[in-house]
Amino acid sequence: MDKDLLPLRDQIDAIDAQLLELLNRRGLVAQQVGHVKAKTSAPVFRPEREAQVLRGVAERNPGPLASTDLQRIFREIMSACRALEKRIVVAYLGPAGTYSEQAAYQQFGSAIEALSCASIDEVFRAAEAGTADFGVVPIENSTEGAINRTLDLLLQTPLTISGELSIPVHHSLMTKTGTMEGIRTICAHSQALAQCQVWLTQNFPNIERQAVASNGEAARMAADAPTVAAVASEIAGQKYNLQVVKAHIQDDPHNRTRFAIIGRLRTMPSGNDQTSLVLSVKNQAGAVYRMLEPLAKHGVSMTRLESRPARTGNWEYNFFIDVEGHEQDEKVAMALKELEERAAFFKLLGSYPFSL
Repeated sequence: MDKDLLPLRDQIDAIDAQLLELLNRRGLVAQQVGHVKAKTSAPVFRPEREAQVLRGVAERNPGPLASTDLQRIFREIMSACRALEKRIVVAYLGPAGTYSEQAAYQQFGSAIEALSCASIDEVFRAAEAGTADFGVVPIENSTEGAINRTLDLLLQTPLTISGELSIPVHHSLMTKTGTMEGIRTICAHSQALAQCQVWLTQNFPNIERQAVASNGEAARMAADAPTVAAVASEIAGQKYNLQVVKAHIQDDPHNRTRFAIIGRLRTMPSGNDQTSLVLSVKNQAGAVYRMLEPLAKHGVSMTRLESRPARTGNWEYNFFIDVEGHEQDEKVAMALKELEERAAFFKLLGSYPFSL
C-alpha cells in the first residue's frame, strides 16, 4: 500500500507547496489593497465583494469538492487576508459558545477579534460607540418567530444592517455529569426553552425552567453548579466541559435562527441583495393594503412581513419588511420613495447580500 500511496502523497505535497505560495501572493496583494483603501479611508470589510467571491467559487467549481466546503475555505482565506489590513472587532451575544458567536465566525471567518456582550442591547451599544466594528444579533427563529428585542432596537439605532446569515440550531441538554441526578433547574435563553418545550415537558415536567441571557450563560452556570442543567449547543458544552444528557432536543428538527450583521457600513449592490425597512401607518381601513401597493406596482417581491406594536397606545403597529433587491436598484428605489411618502413612519434598515 505504501508503494501505491507514496507517489500520491508526493503529488499532494507539491500541490500544497503551490497553494502556500499562492496564498501568500494573495496576502501580498491584499496588503496592497489595504494601502489603497487607507488613502481614502475606505472600509476594510466589503460584504458585497466577499459575497461575489463566494458565489463565484460555487459557480466555477468543477468538483469533486462540494461548493459549500470550498466557500468555507475561501471565507477563511478572505478573513486571514483582511486581517493583514486590519483585524476587525465583532460584538456578539455571549458568553463564548453561543449561536451568536458561531454566527460571527461563520460570517467573518476566524481572523477577527470577537467581543462577547452580555445582552443584545450591549451588542448594539458596542457597535454604536465604535468599540466594535460590527455586531451580530439574532433577528428571527424559524420556530418561535421574531426576536422582539432586536426589532425594537433596530427602530432606535443609527446602525444599518449590512449582512445576514441563517444557521441550523441544534439544542442539547447538558450537565457536569451527563446525568440529571440532583438537577433542580434547567437554564437556557427564553427562545431555546420555547423551542424545546414539548420535549422538556414530556421528559422532565417537574424540573424548574429558568430563562437566562443566553445559552452560553446557561452552559457557564451548569459548569459552576451541579444542580443546574443547560440547554445549549454542543460547542458551548465543550467550552465549559459539560456532558451531553440528550442531543437534538429541539421540537423542530429543521430549527434555524437568522442573524443580522449591524454596523455603520452601507453595503453596495452585490447583484443578489435584500433590503430591510420598517414603517407604520395610521389605524384606518385599507391602510396596510395602500402601504404595500407600491411594491406590487414596481414589481418588487416582499419576502418577509412582521408586525410589532408601535407603543403609541392607539393600536398602531410597526411593520418590518424585507424585499428582494438593493435600495439602489431602480425599481426598488422607486417603490421605497413611494412607501416613504405614504407611511406615517419610515426607516430604511439596510440593503445587503442574500445569505449564501
